Amino acid sequence: MAHVHSHGSAGPAAPRTTFLLVITLVSALLLTLAGLWLLWPNAGDVPDRVPAKAEGTSFVDVTVAGPADPATGSIPVELPSGEVSRMQSPGPSVPLADGDRITAVDISQVSQPGVDPLVFMDYQRELPIALLALAYAAVVLLVARWRGLAAMAGLGMAFVVILGFTMPALLAGESAIGVALVTSSLVMFVTLYLAHGLSARTSTALLGTLVGLGLTALLASWASGAAQITGTTDEASAFLPSSAPGADLRGIALCGIVLAGMGVLNDVTITQASAVWELRGVAPAASRSELFTRAMRIGRDHIASTVYTIAFAYVGATLPLLMMVWLVDQSPATALSSGEIAEEVVRTLVGSIGLVLAIPVTTAIATLTVPGPADPAAGSPTYEPASDPELMAPVSEAWAARPASEAPAT
Repeated sequence: MAHVHSHGSAGPAAPRTTFLLVITLVSALLLTLAGLWLLWPNAGDVPDRVPAKAEGTSFVDVTVAGPADPATGSIPVELPSGEVSRMQSPGPSVPLADGDRITAVDISQVSQPGVDPLVFMDYQRELPIALLALAYAAVVLLVARWRGLAAMAGLGMAFVVILGFTMPALLAGESAIGVALVTSSLVMFVTLYLAHGLSARTSTALLGTLVGLGLTALLASWASGAAQITGTTDEASAFLPSSAPGADLRGIALCGIVLAGMGVLNDVTITQASAVWELRGVAPAASRSELFTRAMRIGRDHIASTVYTIAFAYVGATLPLLMMVWLVDQSPATALSSGEIAEEVVRTLVGSIGLVLAIPVTTAIATLTVPGPADPAAGSPTYEPASDPELMAPVSEAWAARPASEAPAT
């Protein structure tokens, strides 16, 4: 047993290690900003936004006021003014009930006489979604407090980057792999430091995340070409070429594969960095190789759980598509290699490989960054050399301090 006189969270990294981390991450940030400048699309290259409604029509909020007419399918609706009008039935696939709040298109100025003036567009979902978002924010603030607020702020800034840079750049035909790397790097710099603070521990996780994203991008570039991922398997393939001729559907699919791995990579890298720091705090006598071995035990458990988490997430998101494929009488291999499914399979496998590789990389970086055994610069406690491989210092202290009545009989 190791007899440690004090224990707790590990101290700060050594000044030389901190300097190397700063130099590395500042270089990565400068490269990211340079890429942002080079890939920022010219206003003339970004296609104009398509109007949401045809000329002569307008949107109106209505409330379903009764059942549809069995003969014509016409549905009575109440306008905001209190007047009653008629809306064309959206068909049996969209069941409507009394009191449903609907956004309809008013075509009275362009329709023929005798045609219902309103056409169903969609349900009004703003209120339930807003309530759900407020509940989410309240739960995060209640449990995570200020750190949760910082994480939500980082998430908001990430969407600003995606909406303000990523989408316009892809629509303008900029390099998809470059846009993916710049986006993911910039988002990770913002979200990690906002949520977890400016520290060597966070910087270690960020560096591991950037390495993982780089590996994911390389693998995605190869896989999307080898598996012929064309990005033409959904409704966007019919809409984007006509509205954004400069957009590369294959490149957009590649960018999506890289961006899909951001959140999970962030999760595992910050966990691994924290694990190494906490292990150093409770086991100051451990060598760096021992820390790496113990942290990788945690990492292997994280790999086992996160890999099937990614798979289940994609299954849930594409369940209707999977059911359609299941209904077709074909072999599982043929089904998995069909265009619609193959893209999801490649995305899952590439993201999972990037995740698995990021864990040992982050663990190794953290092991080299965390204060070493009896490092004076880190204020490490004094200790006697450990012989127990489990390094159960706290247990040893509790055993030595037990009352005499609990001592074993001799």
